[in-house]
Amino acid sequence: MNQSKKPMDELKEIMDRLLSPGGCPWDREQTHESLLRYLIEESYEVVEAVKENDMQKLQEELGDLLLQVVFHAALAERAGYFTLDDVARTVSEKMVGRHPHVFGSLDLKTSGDVLQHWEGFKKKEGKKYLLSGIPAMLPALLRAYKIQEKAARVGFDWPGVEGAIDKFAEEVAELKSAGSPEAVKEEVGDLLFALVNVARMKEVEPEDALQECSDKFTRRFNFIEDRIAENRQTLGEVPLEALDALWDEAKNKGL
Repeated sequence: MNQSKKPMDELKEIMDRLLSPGGCPWDREQTHESLLRYLIEESYEVVEAVKENDMQKLQEELGDLLLQVVFHAALAERAGYFTLDDVARTVSEKMVGRHPHVFGSLDLKTSGDVLQHWEGFKKKEGKKYLLSGIPAMLPALLRAYKIQEKAARVGFDWPGVEGAIDKFAEEVAELKSAGSPEAVKEEVGDLLFALVNVARMKEVEPEDALQECSDKFTRRFNFIEDRIAENRQTLGEVPLEALDALWDEAKNKGL
């Protein structure tokens, strides 16, 4: 590390050298498309560090995520589109424009006031539709949550959670009566969307809730496998009734 240079300048120089004719063959072969999996993976590793409240890990994972941003910007610069400075300048201008209550004279006192004006700020940036700023590639539960959240900000929402729960029950009934595979798929989607609405109105992040449920299932299933292995058996040899009993045992142990 060169202590005389600013860390961001040094990171940019490292990336430039990796992409130079005498640099790394693997890095030089990458494209925006080939790097997408790494961008997604690093983002989830940041999320994991936050969930674990591990600040040392968070520092490292934020660095890995920053590297992906620098990598994409370097590729774009070589193609003549934009530079990392352009990226920073664009987001700075966006943040100033979206916070006139901080950088201007608009008087907003609470976070609720800010949210009420937020979509208006984004409209000024040229977004035609309310929902157009939600990426289609978000995880489905998160995307549904954000869609409903934005619609609710302009008044398109149930007056209370009871209406959302009734809608969920209605979708359950429609799923039961669905016939064709296409109809079943559509009703499953409607059911999940309705359940996200219930979660949102109960102030529960559905993505988090499902992740925690999956973690719980994994812990209990691992317990079942351990118990079966102790008896020198395999999963396929154990009848469902015995598996259910082991599941209950895991549950009673608080797993």
